[in-house]
Amino acid sequence: MTGEPPRLPPLTSAESAFVDRYLAVVDALGRVNPARAQHTYGALRAAQRLVREAEALRDALATMHERGETEVFSATLTQAVRELDGVRRTRRLILPEKDEQ
Repeated sequence: MTGEPPRLPPLTSAESAFVDRYLAVVDALGRVNPARAQHTYGALRAAQRLVREAEALRDALATMHERGETEVFSATLTQAVRELDGVRRTRRLILPEKDEQ
């Protein structure tokens, strides 16, 4: 990386919160993934964080809805997720093949 900030598409503040909270949920769920977790305490902490982040994600979507943002612009939001390293982050959710363990 060059240290430059990611080139995000224009987002409303609620869309930005939606993307941020979605990725926070992904990160927490990746830490709970049984194929990735190493200790029960760490998985427990990640599960606790998952609950908080899921609530924040719900709140971001509720804010969007309350503001009249009724559509999820998938292409734009997907671009933002990709720019924020979402592809690598979501890979942590996948169970490795049996021969990869």
